[in-house]
Amino acid sequence: MKPTSSLATLFLLAVSTSATPAFEKRAQCQASLDVATAVAARLQSRYYNPPNGDYSGVRWTDANNIENVHNLMLATGSDQWSTLGDDSYIGRLALLQHNAGINQWASYVDGSWDDSLWIVLALWKIADYKAARGRDNAAFIESGMTLYNMVQASWDNTCGGGVWWSSANGYKNSITNELFLLVSAVGAINFPGNSAFLTNALNARNWIKNSGLRNAQGLFNDGLNSECGNNGGTVWIYNQGVIAAGLGALYATTRDESLIVDAEITLDAAIATLTSGGILKEICDDAASSRCNDDQHAFKGIFMRMLQYYLDRVNDPARTAKYSGFIHAQASGVYHYGTNGENDIGSVWYAPSAGGSIFSSTSSGSGLAAHVVNAKYGPCDAPL
Repeated sequence: MKPTSSLATLFLLAVSTSATPAFEKRAQCQASLDVATAVAARLQSRYYNPPNGDYSGVRWTDANNIENVHNLMLATGSDQWSTLGDDSYIGRLALLQHNAGINQWASYVDGSWDDSLWIVLALWKIADYKAARGRDNAAFIESGMTLYNMVQASWDNTCGGGVWWSSANGYKNSITNELFLLVSAVGAINFPGNSAFLTNALNARNWIKNSGLRNAQGLFNDGLNSECGNNGGTVWIYNQGVIAAGLGALYATTRDESLIVDAEITLDAAIATLTSGGILKEICDDAASSRCNDDQHAFKGIFMRMLQYYLDRVNDPARTAKYSGFIHAQASGVYHYGTNGENDIGSVWYAPSAGGSIFSSTSSGSGLAAHVVNAKYGPCDAPL
């Protein structure tokens, strides 16, 4: 375990440093990238299964890890895991569809629309990486479109709109609709000739805003009940980040300032209420006896990656300055409290583990995301 005695001091340093002027384009912080690269190397060597092309075999968390590794390579400019996109299971399916015309996506996602959208994000991140290296990315764009169209078809008028969580058409929830907003808004940026993306993004934003999913605290509950009202379900951390990333991506196209206001109502509420000592703490996290399952171990890292995407799209030094100290505190908590001597990262960030931090591919990928965003938007002169 890394030393912990200086964490509080470093958090204060990060907060004070975040008040200094920021600028829109800057070099990545190399020290943070070095830490992230070491974590990714451990993630790949310990958890990645080359024959299967996956980590844990769970579709959506594996997709998040693939996205995290490619997000890191885009940050570092390296090609350390350049074959991951093609060799991963989702990459194999994309290449199979593109090269042989065999579409196995429906059987793979099995009607899970939130999983489908996580996979779209991973496929398009692979495509971004390949484009940055001057390589053919058509297979990954194409399969992303295939999956997106499957989800898009699930939009109906139940509860006034929205996509369903799955093909069972039994639940309309926050995460699936937030992801649909995000993917649609990114599609509007990347494929401006396809007007359906912007139309869907605007419809998703308006439906979410009027759905009642956001509660009086400014936070998103899990979903809607059978009467189409807020079900009072758990306020998961990742929901608060995905909505901000989606609103930020839509802002990049529309320049509608109300999107920033809405995004930051939720971001600020999450930072104020879903933290302990300034560090993210999921409702089921416990340093002594965590009750979180492996899916939930991904949530904090998703929040951090989505905060990066929000800042990327808004591209405003004032926004960077506002969140820089918080970003650094997360990376510091991950480094001092969550990381063991082999660069595995556990599920608890807010305190030293007393047996409750669980180490897995999901928790390591989650912590990796915190280091990547810190390299880009944390205070570069503040050590971990």
